[in-house]
Amino acid sequence: MAAPGDAATPLSLPGPAPRTSRPRSARLGAWAELLRLPALFTVPGDALAGAAGAGARPGPRTLLAIGSSLCLYEAGMALNDWADRTEDAAERPHRPLPSGRIRPAAALTAAGALTGAGLALAAGAGRPALAVAAPLAATVWAYDLALKHTPAGPAAMAAARGLDLLLGAAATGGGIRTALPCAALLGTHTLAVTAVSRRETTGGSVLAPLAALATTGALTRLVTHRRARLPAGRRAAAVPGPPGSGPAGGPPRATDVLATALGAAYAVTAARPYFHAALNPSPPLTQRAVGGGIRATIPLQAALAARSGSAGTSLLVAALAPAGRMFARRSGMRKVSIT
Repeated sequence: MAAPGDAATPLSLPGPAPRTSRPRSARLGAWAELLRLPALFTVPGDALAGAAGAGARPGPRTLLAIGSSLCLYEAGMALNDWADRTEDAAERPHRPLPSGRIRPAAALTAAGALTGAGLALAAGAGRPALAVAAPLAATVWAYDLALKHTPAGPAAMAAARGLDLLLGAAATGGGIRTALPCAALLGTHTLAVTAVSRRETTGGSVLAPLAALATTGALTRLVTHRRARLPAGRRAAAVPGPPGSGPAGGPPRATDVLATALGAAYAVTAARPYFHAALNPSPPLTQRAVGGGIRATIPLQAALAARSGSAGTSLLVAALAPAGRMFARRSGMRKVSIT
């Protein structure tokens, strides 16, 4: 007969102890950190701005392009930390891989699976979309595995963003060539942000935030500038700048006003942290400048859509900004990096 209290001892109940929800939530939190989930809100605007830039309305294939973009973006995040695991062990030991919360093999497997899923979704959107998604995926892998720490790194990241916008144009059925100006502007912004991010752990660079500040001013001018009125015989042939912008000289259209407002929001979001980082290029302020540049991507995408004449698409993209901020607050992941 067992003594009183024996049934309560650990040895009286053989088998594994019941699992609590804490380890599961910790694993989910580690993956959310690895994949930089708040930054995902900057991705759908690429495809939507691409569709607007191509003069097409978003449709089911645009949704497939957005899904493809999300998968390829997250593949890049997982692959980034896998490739930088040794460097992060010294400079960012709190990250999921060096801290041991996620195994390197799991991160690499996730990167491969997400890349495959992204290509499959692009194929579902049609052959033109797959023709853009394939080089986009190759650029992501080349950046993380070979180009990131070379002078070509920022250009590779800029190319990836530009291709992502063109993916939306190709999937929606519009002309890729007409969306090229929008892709160039978005890629230029990404180039500036990436150049600043290369010093976010060490600081010390005044030139990068100053160049990013100048780039922000130039891009703001381009997305808010109304083209000069041309003689009647030449208006149809003139196609400089983002498509859909109306000629200057007449009353501004609603999309012109919207583009101006969103361009101002882009400038305010990006310029202030760049300016602070230029005055004091410490790691914390440089990291803030990178975060500001990432957040500014959304109003820039929305401004590009408005300049292309798509007010509804522009407002939809702009709504992603407050949604992203709310998600970041609730998830406790306010600091987001692209490196």
